[in-house]
Amino acid sequence: MAALSAWFWNERFWLPHNVTWADLADPAPGVEYPKAGHLLSALPLAFGIFAVRIFFERCIAGPCASILQIQTELSRKAQPNAVLEKVFTSITKSPDSRHLEGLSKQLDWDVRKIQRWFRQRRNQDKPSTRTKFCESMWRFTFYLCIFIYGIRFLWQSLWMWDTRQCWYNYPYQVLTSGLYNYYIAELAFYWSLMFSQFTDIKRKDFLIMFVHHLATISLISFSYANNMLRVGSLVMCIHDSSDFLLEAAKLANYAKSQRLCDFLFVVFGMIFFVTRLVIFPFWILNSTLFESWEIIGPYPSWWLFNSLLLVLQLLHIIWFYLIARIAFKAIMRGKVSKDDRSDIESSSEEETETIPKERLKMGSSRGENGSNGHFGSKTWSQNHNNW
Repeated sequence: MAALSAWFWNERFWLPHNVTWADLADPAPGVEYPKAGHLLSALPLAFGIFAVRIFFERCIAGPCASILQIQTELSRKAQPNAVLEKVFTSITKSPDSRHLEGLSKQLDWDVRKIQRWFRQRRNQDKPSTRTKFCESMWRFTFYLCIFIYGIRFLWQSLWMWDTRQCWYNYPYQVLTSGLYNYYIAELAFYWSLMFSQFTDIKRKDFLIMFVHHLATISLISFSYANNMLRVGSLVMCIHDSSDFLLEAAKLANYAKSQRLCDFLFVVFGMIFFVTRLVIFPFWILNSTLFESWEIIGPYPSWWLFNSLLLVLQLLHIIWFYLIARIAFKAIMRGKVSKDDRSDIESSSEEETETIPKERLKMGSSRGENGSNGHFGSKTWSQNHNNW
């Protein structure tokens, strides 16, 4: 373990040339530098945030949903059937024509009846609109609060107005209480989201969001460990600036306020464009790639950090392309696409399911998720993403 730890924390990877961990271990009295051990404090805080979320959803978001008359939909439960339940849990939740025919012969059931059973069983695992409203209200509240905190903190920071300050005297940059609180709060929140994925009802994007949360935690932890907190705080604030608007648009959608939903989504799209396709590449990446090269020079973790930021920028471009398509679709159709990750399936879906696969044309106008085929399984509510 000692050899593995020594290999992982190799100074030549993490730190600039002629800097060692010993140089950062004993700062002057009253001075604190980031240490990897600080990150452990995010774990108990994450459980605290998770407890606050439960209280918030039950005592604040729930009553708000009642005021807006957002009720839990009553979906018909599938009748108990051991054979179909085994197929549902261990083989497939959406059987194809071959499976349907085999189950029909085995149970002596009509194919449409089996399709209906699977549709009802899938609906049992999907959260109601009320549940989704409460989740989005919690995320909206946190994103808005952390953005306000971040912008107020950074407004008084030199590096917000002069990004070269991110690299002067690096890595001997003092860890202030405000910067520490900002980082640990963000990290704890994403740990809490990862924890909650295993207690919430599983959705179709479970794996995608799990990887997203893991990547976010890794990036925050990585930038903290090598004291790139100044530029890291700018990246976090840029991403927080649009996330609360997306959650606000989803809240309006769940409350069936379509005009407000569309307006908020358009504002979200504009803020997303400005922050992630203008400010991020021409302000943040310019600093991490060129200003840092000039002031401190490249080293292994510098290359990794910038590579991850470039990948993130590529994702920004892809995400904005999807957002722009959805916004255009909303303008042409008059409303934004709904959140289809967990909506209750309609009974009309059965008619599509009864058509044999060989008769379904590749150019069908209906997508896999029933969203008229424009974007497949991607909708605007799935594209919330953070650093």
